Amino acid sequence: MEWQGWLTLAVIVALVVALAREFVRPAVAVLAATAFLFLVGVIDADQAFAGFSNEAPIIVGALLILARAVDLSGLMSPLVGAMFGTVRSPRAVLARLVFPIAGFSAFLNNTTLVAMTVPAVLELCRRRGLSPSRFLIPVSYAAVLGGVITAIGTSTNLTVSGLLRDAGMRPLSLFELAPVGVVITVAGCLAMVLLAGRLVPERGSVRETFGDRERSFTVSMGVVPGGPLDGASVGEAGLRHLHGVFLVEVERGGVSLAPVGPEQGLEGDDVLTFVGRVDDVVDLQRMRGLQSTENRQIDALDNGAHAFFEAVVGADDALAGRTLREVGFRGRYGGAVLAIHRAGQPVNAKLGEVRLRMGDTLLILGDGAFRNRWGDVRDFLLIAPLAGVPPTQGRRAIPVALIGIGFVVLTGLGVVPILQGALGAALLIVAAGILTARQAREAVDLDIVLLIAASFGLGAAVQSSGLGGVIADLLLTVFRPFGLVGALAGVLLATMALTELISNNAAAALLFPVAVATAAATGSDPRPFIIAVAYGASLSFLTPIGYQTNMMVFGLGGYRFTDFTRLGIPLNLVSIVFGLLLIPVFFPF
Repeated sequence: MEWQGWLTLAVIVALVVALAREFVRPAVAVLAATAFLFLVGVIDADQAFAGFSNEAPIIVGALLILARAVDLSGLMSPLVGAMFGTVRSPRAVLARLVFPIAGFSAFLNNTTLVAMTVPAVLELCRRRGLSPSRFLIPVSYAAVLGGVITAIGTSTNLTVSGLLRDAGMRPLSLFELAPVGVVITVAGCLAMVLLAGRLVPERGSVRETFGDRERSFTVSMGVVPGGPLDGASVGEAGLRHLHGVFLVEVERGGVSLAPVGPEQGLEGDDVLTFVGRVDDVVDLQRMRGLQSTENRQIDALDNGAHAFFEAVVGADDALAGRTLREVGFRGRYGGAVLAIHRAGQPVNAKLGEVRLRMGDTLLILGDGAFRNRWGDVRDFLLIAPLAGVPPTQGRRAIPVALIGIGFVVLTGLGVVPILQGALGAALLIVAAGILTARQAREAVDLDIVLLIAASFGLGAAVQSSGLGGVIADLLLTVFRPFGLVGALAGVLLATMALTELISNNAAAALLFPVAVATAAATGSDPRPFIIAVAYGASLSFLTPIGYQTNMMVFGLGGYRFTDFTRLGIPLNLVSIVFGLLLIPVFFPF
């Protein structure tokens, strides 16, 4: 091996260490490694920057816009609620959860899918008295499994497809991975349903351990006429035993109905008064069938990105001693007050009629600049941003669903290429006003896009420096007694091991030239080895750092590092066994 190969190996080792130890963001590390190899002459400009002209990063960016539209339209909350149904058995709930999530993950970016699903799962777990830790790891793993069904299920598949195109080979078609991916996904989900109850321990989440238990906010919610709660009893609606929130009053036609029993019927336009912790009040805003009594104020806000804030009323006469209606709060401050907390006593009046006092805390939905505009005025003693997802834009659910279904059908049938379909869907979402240009821009995670683009240069360095051929020879030496299936196993296992240490896209880019070199050394078609790289780079179950969705649920579930490994070992075995059995069948050597 020449000096270029040794230098490339040294750079890759340094990159793996930097990514595993999280010294810098993955995109920065991969871009720096590629830039260094270009500067020292291991790769030329065309090789170093090929990823920036490739379709893979563009497709990923467009799909992130589609995923954000799905999130803001509120499509996921009722779907997750339907998955849970009325069953209470943890195993039954898990079965109804993981299979649909795996199916959605075949067509939505799995990172964004988990981000959209987890809040709804947490809310329903609190309502049912179930431990979220029983479900969050399976949710992440189901999204990972479903991602290997289609070419758009994960950005890693798009990276591999782009590498195929760069190598002069046919890129992945939308459902090319499905014959093997569906079997691995179904088998993996079945394994989770059977084993998760034994292998995933019940943990207390960070939110439950350190949550704000003391401060109670009062919030008014209206029953949506014709919605799922119209005509139901309080007990049937699941409002009797909400976690952290208590229903204290039902108002109908100006008449107060209290105390509220489980048999109390609900009607459209009833006003329900809840008292609860701030984080649970925030989650209440997304409950299907309820809408804030301040909904007209929310609708009157501009369509830019919104966020929740807590603001403490100051001593200035602008707020203290006046009601929200007298102040004209929305018009004056550009935000909608959704709940009020007052230390020492409950707030019993309608929000617009509450005479504010110094020290009252308001839960406000405003645009991202709300804090900057009002942080230095005497009207508020303090403004603090609050985590939470703003109320959804349910009226946009139908056009979002139609655009998403149209994209899947047209690209799946081959009528429209994936690149054009993804860009067309993103443009339609902005043109239809579902997302503003600002929201679409913020939906695109530039770190992910940059990471994919920079990874192509690393793959080119492994191939052109001769390092890929050397690694392929080592794999063949170890697995030669097992023939072509043994060589395939070597590529698959090497990819799965590397993806536990570094990003999935970087692992795919590094092992792609190894797969090509292995095929050349055995005189085989490279496609089955490349397909093994695509599967291996995505199927990461052993550690929380192996995949970004695992990291997303790590803290929320209060997990320990080894909790992932317990359930991950059987899932890895399922992936390896079915991968080695089926890849040669559907992708002959």
